[in-house]
Amino acid sequence: MGSTLRALRALVLLAGFYLLGVLLLAALAGTDHLLFAHAPAAVATKLTAVSVVLAIPLVRGLLMLRTPKGEEPAGLPVTEAEEPELWRTVRELAAQVGTRAPSRIVLTGDVNAAVGEDARLLGLLPGPRRLYLGVPLMQGLTEAQLRAVLAHELGHYAGSDTRLAALTLRGRVQLQRTIRNFEERAGSTEARERARQERKNAKAEARGKEAREIDTGGAGVTYRALARIYTAYAKLYLRATLADSRRQEYAADASAARIAGRDATASALREIPVLTGAFGFYARSYATLGTDAGLLPPRGEVFGGFGRMLTARQLELAGMRSELPTEATSPYDSHPPVADRVRRIELLPADGRADEAHGAAIAVLADEERTFAALEDAVLTDEVRQLRRTADWQELLDGAMAGNLAALNTPLHRALALYTKDRPTLPALLTLIDNGQLWQLARRLPLSDEAVAAKGRAFREFVRPTLHNSLHSMVMAEFSARSRMRWEFSWEQSAKARLLPAPGSTPAPPADGAPGLDAAIAIAVDTALADPPDTAPLRALLPPAPRSPRETDAPR
Repeated sequence: MGSTLRALRALVLLAGFYLLGVLLLAALAGTDHLLFAHAPAAVATKLTAVSVVLAIPLVRGLLMLRTPKGEEPAGLPVTEAEEPELWRTVRELAAQVGTRAPSRIVLTGDVNAAVGEDARLLGLLPGPRRLYLGVPLMQGLTEAQLRAVLAHELGHYAGSDTRLAALTLRGRVQLQRTIRNFEERAGSTEARERARQERKNAKAEARGKEAREIDTGGAGVTYRALARIYTAYAKLYLRATLADSRRQEYAADASAARIAGRDATASALREIPVLTGAFGFYARSYATLGTDAGLLPPRGEVFGGFGRMLTARQLELAGMRSELPTEATSPYDSHPPVADRVRRIELLPADGRADEAHGAAIAVLADEERTFAALEDAVLTDEVRQLRRTADWQELLDGAMAGNLAALNTPLHRALALYTKDRPTLPALLTLIDNGQLWQLARRLPLSDEAVAAKGRAFREFVRPTLHNSLHSMVMAEFSARSRMRWEFSWEQSAKARLLPAPGSTPAPPADGAPGLDAAIAIAVDTALADPPDTAPLRALLPPAPRSPRETDAPR
């Protein structure tokens, strides 16, 4: 379907929204006319008042002609003088696609690329164009894959997809507004009816009468009926417009394969889901690791560290690339499944371009380090930017873990405080275990219905995992509080805890095969929670508590 026919259909679908509103208003007006003609005046007046109330959200939906502009994604606009190679690449690809290049390029902080256009006259006339390009995406792609991504996005311009997006968006926004308006009014009507019945019940109980069951089933029913009518039309609208969106994606993929090569396009599609998952992991485990402790990575490392993690975990990522994500298909999906898009591209004949441009896409930028730092200023909130910067990642890890352990509040902490009516501490817990009170304490943990009903050994097996995790964390917090533990930072794997020697002592060399600190603690915790419990291994492992000034050695 050509862009002209798609524009015509989009206009018809948008007109259908307004036509539906006019028909419903006409139905209300016709009903009012019949009421005044055939019903008693008092009844007709009351019912007409109801129809007027119903007409208000209909009229509001029809009069909301202006579609609010979506907020532009936070990002770093770059000029041609700042990023000449990037702009040259985009202009070159736009010429090959056969479309006008964007007038603005914005670097963003996510694994994505997108285009937009401020079209006029409901998208019938072109307007200024924008290209959004994620720096984390560039960190994980090759130059050839980046060209494929850019060619795909520019292909949307060639198909007039961005111009017609304004038209289809208007219909979606208008439908959502009207449906939401009806649902809000239905909810308000139901709340008023519930409050009225509750007041009535309160008066009845005050007179010694039995309160009636609250029933709001009939409240707001007319609003919900109108919402269902618009919801049915919205489904039709979305199915039609989103089917177009999926066809547009296939067409843009074909443009990318023609211009950047079959293999680069297919591999880019395979890479994007992997990078999306990897960046989510990086953000949780590295970039935002210290936010609860008021810490940020060194300047530029919020995004710069992602590239280092990708390099360190290449083997892990290679396994993820071999399996495409399985996605449930729906008529309301805006994009076809990635697996289907890759399959279509890989079925194309070989074009002999498999060995092109294997260099890193991020090298297209004039100064990576400068971009990473400037992007932080552009996308991080003022509140986040005010956090303290650490000197390096090791300091960030140490500070974050120390802060997390100091603020530890596990279910076991809360149960222990409730049981002892005192501050929950590890020594208090070990004493309680030695006194045989562990399982009475465990009854105060948050328990499932099965655990509550269980007794004896069955109950102990239910609660042991929770006890183990919480006790293990308490022990780690004790080492951290005594400054007897440090964390080893790594891009390749999770951080590991290492035991530090006591001040003034000489550390013994680790024996071959001896467990690390974390494993040794796990073994000692298991022993403390065994049947029967034995806290001696755990007590022997714990660092001694610091002595008070009164306990210092006196001369003999």
